[in-house]
Amino acid sequence: MSPPGLSLEEQRMWNTRKMEVREAFKHAWTGYSTQAFPSDELESVSGGKSDRFNGWSVTLFDSLSTMWIMGLREEFSAAVESVSARRFDSAKPSVFVPFFETVIRYLGGTLSAHALSGNETLLHLADDLGKVLVPAFNGTKTGLPTFSVNVAEGTINQGGSCLFAEAATCQLEFKYLAKLTNTKEYYRGAQGAMEALYKADPTNGLFAERYNTDDGTPISTHFTVGASSDSGYEYFLKQWIMTGDEQAKTQYIKSANGIIKNLIHITPNRGLMYVGIMDHLSISPVFEHLVCFLPGTLALGLTVLDLTPEDRQLHEWAAHGLANTCYISYADQVTGLGPERMAMAIGPKWVDELEKWRTDGGEGTPPGLSEPVPEYNTSRRDYGNLDGRYLLRPETVESLFYMWRITHDVKWRDRAYEIFRSIEQYTRTDIGYASVYNVNSNTTDKMDEMPSFFLAETLKYLYLTFDDVDNIELDKWVFNTEAHPLPIFAWTDSQQRHFNITKKRSSE
Repeated sequence: MSPPGLSLEEQRMWNTRKMEVREAFKHAWTGYSTQAFPSDELESVSGGKSDRFNGWSVTLFDSLSTMWIMGLREEFSAAVESVSARRFDSAKPSVFVPFFETVIRYLGGTLSAHALSGNETLLHLADDLGKVLVPAFNGTKTGLPTFSVNVAEGTINQGGSCLFAEAATCQLEFKYLAKLTNTKEYYRGAQGAMEALYKADPTNGLFAERYNTDDGTPISTHFTVGASSDSGYEYFLKQWIMTGDEQAKTQYIKSANGIIKNLIHITPNRGLMYVGIMDHLSISPVFEHLVCFLPGTLALGLTVLDLTPEDRQLHEWAAHGLANTCYISYADQVTGLGPERMAMAIGPKWVDELEKWRTDGGEGTPPGLSEPVPEYNTSRRDYGNLDGRYLLRPETVESLFYMWRITHDVKWRDRAYEIFRSIEQYTRTDIGYASVYNVNSNTTDKMDEMPSFFLAETLKYLYLTFDDVDNIELDKWVFNTEAHPLPIFAWTDSQQRHFNITKKRSSE
């Protein structure tokens, strides 16, 4: 169903743009499938291939849900057939596979493709993969997962520590797999990791970057919403959406409020809202591209949570302000692509500026909600590019997707299309797409890589932003952190007894 108020001409325009993204995916997929399969990823400049993620064809597994959503049924069927006999326990005895990346890309991708298509081969593959990964939960005293698993021998890497994101970003995948297979070990492993995190009970809901797997205590004073932590916060909300987990909902609200009140700052001149990094109570004004998932998550939370009026206003304004900053970080650059990291001009906490604004009468646009025009003069941007690479990342277009779906304000859609055109102009190669070294140069050199998440996430979110069919409805599906949609479900009474679940949504 088309959004309200769209003329027939506008519908045709957005459908054309959606099909442009579909063609981009086909170009990327053809390059990978003809040049790099069965390796993991295409080296999109040289035509080579790389095996950074187990050598199990990660781009294929990461692409399945995108193929189905885009209606590429022939490509989907051929891809599934090509891996139907895949064995995940046949890695060399000396090879340990990373738990986190394997869960979100391989397991999430396979489960999502099964949920969308009903293909039973994919469920068998997901179950086989779950069996070789679940030892990650069993080798520690706390239940926090280890970094890696030897899938041939069932042994684990005794690293002694676990990143917050590693512990919290396996819940959707293993709990849905438990739902499908009725396997206690899957639910017990995932929930055990959550119990360890709840026991930590951090101040203001802000989780340390790393925890001790023996006793569950934090072993870091580094607090971030970027690398090593980002998806952990996201999965609190999404566990509530997927299964009705009340404890996860409570933790999400506490953590989101902690982020808003302690980590969000505002630059002094352009009023750009950003999320800093806290270490030993000192804020570093570094804003990572990875953090640009946050406005979309905050916006999604507004649709499903019964927040207090004060919290609802804070979450809504923070979503808009951060989404504006993430977009303008693209629009400011010569290429129209966003940098990996920015050093922001140091400014006050956003909530403090908001309180001053309210005290002064609260007239006009609240702090952090203005929409500055693109600034091509680097000295007037209120930030500098700390790392000027664009790595084909999805986080900004992910948030633009949510902002469009939830507000139906066409500016979010227009901004997403601007970014897509820049991707086409500066990252496309003869055989795929490539990351670039310098977003602020129109002669930027390309990196010889095409990450699998470009097909799994970036192109999927762009396609769905321009899609008026609304074939992935947010009240029926929830995206894992790799953009693989998984069904929202209810535990049956018998499953609640079987898994010893309390305070969850039930279908009986």
